[in-house]
Amino acid sequence: MASQAKPQILSDINHLLYFALILFLSLSFHVASGAGGTWKLLLNNVGISAMHSQLLINDRVIMYDRSNFGPSKISLPNGTCRDSPNDSVSKRDCTAHSIEYDVALNRIRPLTVQSNTWCSSGGVTPDGTLLQTGGDKDGERKARLFYPCDDESCDWSEIDNALNVKRWYASNHVLPDGRQIIVGGRDEFNFEFFPKTNAPNTYSLRFLSETNDLDQENNLYPNVFLNTDGNLFVFANNRAILLDYSKNTVVKTYPEIPGGEPRSYPSTGSAVLLPIKNLEEEVIELEVLVCGGAPKGSYLLALNENTFVKGLDTCARIKINDANPKWVLEKMPRPRIMGDMIVLPNGQVLLINGGSSGSAGWELGREPVLNPDLYHPDKPVGSRFQIQNPSTIPRMYHSTATLLRDGRVLVGGSNPHEFYNFTGVLFPTELRLEAFSPSYLESQYRNIRPRIMSPSLHSTVNYGGVLRLRFRVLGEVKTPVKVTMAFPSFTTHSFSMSQRLLVLDHVTSLRIGQWTYEVRVKTPRSANLAPPGYYMVFVVNQDIPSEGIWVRLQ
Repeated sequence: MASQAKPQILSDINHLLYFALILFLSLSFHVASGAGGTWKLLLNNVGISAMHSQLLINDRVIMYDRSNFGPSKISLPNGTCRDSPNDSVSKRDCTAHSIEYDVALNRIRPLTVQSNTWCSSGGVTPDGTLLQTGGDKDGERKARLFYPCDDESCDWSEIDNALNVKRWYASNHVLPDGRQIIVGGRDEFNFEFFPKTNAPNTYSLRFLSETNDLDQENNLYPNVFLNTDGNLFVFANNRAILLDYSKNTVVKTYPEIPGGEPRSYPSTGSAVLLPIKNLEEEVIELEVLVCGGAPKGSYLLALNENTFVKGLDTCARIKINDANPKWVLEKMPRPRIMGDMIVLPNGQVLLINGGSSGSAGWELGREPVLNPDLYHPDKPVGSRFQIQNPSTIPRMYHSTATLLRDGRVLVGGSNPHEFYNFTGVLFPTELRLEAFSPSYLESQYRNIRPRIMSPSLHSTVNYGGVLRLRFRVLGEVKTPVKVTMAFPSFTTHSFSMSQRLLVLDHVTSLRIGQWTYEVRVKTPRSANLAPPGYYMVFVVNQDIPSEGIWVRLQ
């Protein structure tokens, strides 16, 4: 936040005792609750805090924080330095603030960003390029492009004045025509497109000003999802609209979430579009799930009075295409603020990271939530949550979670204070990178885990066609298996932009050998269902997904 609390120095041993108690209770609780999943520390120091994260089609993950944090813990390549005379922290900085993580080799390389990427947004274009937009100060109207390569020759390129207005705490979403829409940002109650369209290109959106709480905002990083009719579901604070962005017309207004508590930054819950099924139906049922957040006033109480209010322990779920849509509330296992929500290849939702009290912002979060929770969308209300095994690393403000093609979730970041503070603070800047493996990756499921044999890793499919997948399973196959396709999302500040998972409709399933099978599924019929670009495709047997393959939909 632009307004920042003074760092809370660890002057009282009670902070340490409290955290030790939370860790002990988490470790004890998961044993008694039938927890699942495993954690693995991948790298002890990646040099930066992974505030923003994007998986690319070469199975490398781009991460970055901000350029005016002071020196990071990883040097720029080839002894280069960045000169910034107007930077209040580092006039000359020879360290990197962006990295590329190679999933297969478990190693990193430094990248160069020239302008400030703090609290920016982004997403991948149909050809696999990472588009990154906005930031702070000299980065607020920039666009940056990163095209993946395999020889380590690629790096960031920057476009000056690519945006019409400053975009800080905005959200992106890929559109059916391959462009990206950029919605909101601090003091920007409007949206625009990249690449730019015909003038004026910036369109006022009154909904964003209507959801802005005085002195608290609570409507930044709005949750944006593409509906199957081509319109955009836009959620901010505690309510939502359906926006026809081509005409800048609100075609539907949704009710306020019961209770009226805010769920957007800095109250900072998270949201996902639940798996999209029955793609051949004329009207497809789409549901949005919004979880966690902080009660109204939490940010100001934490900032001004050092009072940390317990977060919200509810999720709200709505069928956005119903004639009379209503939010349905359900209880989570615990309050969660600043958490991430990832749709897994089998259609379950992982809630991970964050704290239980306070707010987003410098030094304003408390009570780290070490246990992820697994949400089963198709189970009855009251039996949907399953507590998972805990990490030992607090992941507070500025942490991220990213789905990998092998089914793991990459977890990094946590920088809940200004600058790289590694000592003398309640939650030090976190440079460790770890992976959470859901229970479907456990060895006991090895014999029923599919392995895709064809098509090849980077295949191209067309809309309205048939995709043939040949796979092997050594154990029992329960037909029909599911085939899912997931768009690689851009994650920052507890929201995964453009995240969507589709369950493809079956044509046929065949057994063609002792352990070999073939399934034929229909590809999405339009770009409203699945915007063009690269997707990870998985075969799922008894809720156990294969490793994915990259498929380009065009």
